[in-house]
Amino acid sequence: MTILFDGVCNFCNASINFIIDRDSKGIFKFAALQSEVGQELLKKFGLKTNDSESRTFDSIVAIDGYKVYQKSDAALEIARRMDGIWKIFYVFIIIPAFLRNPVYDLIARNRYRIFGRTDACRIPTPELKTRFL
Repeated sequence: MTILFDGVCNFCNASINFIIDRDSKGIFKFAALQSEVGQELLKKFGLKTNDSESRTFDSIVAIDGYKVYQKSDAALEIARRMDGIWKIFYVFIIIPAFLRNPVYDLIARNRYRIFGRTDACRIPTPELKTRFL
């Protein structure tokens, strides 16, 4: 599964670190939405590639083969594949997305104000470089 994330968002970067720490099998690959690979994948799946065009960058994107997940669907699919107890959060998939996504959107809209942002995308350590596209 490939996870596209906002590379300049501190909350998003912390979330990626959290996922990496709970992915002992190395099933997740990562790319910033702003990166060349991220932009190519967004185009491939018909998603907007510019933050000002849409709310795409307000959403984590998870790609599993030809299936694309966004917002709370992406978060739940990621949790389902993580090590440990985090899989239990997948039970929230029974709540319709139109009820889950407003909570997701509230956090996404305020993430820079609450958690801050950086001027550049994260650079992975040499050990993690193979997991970043």
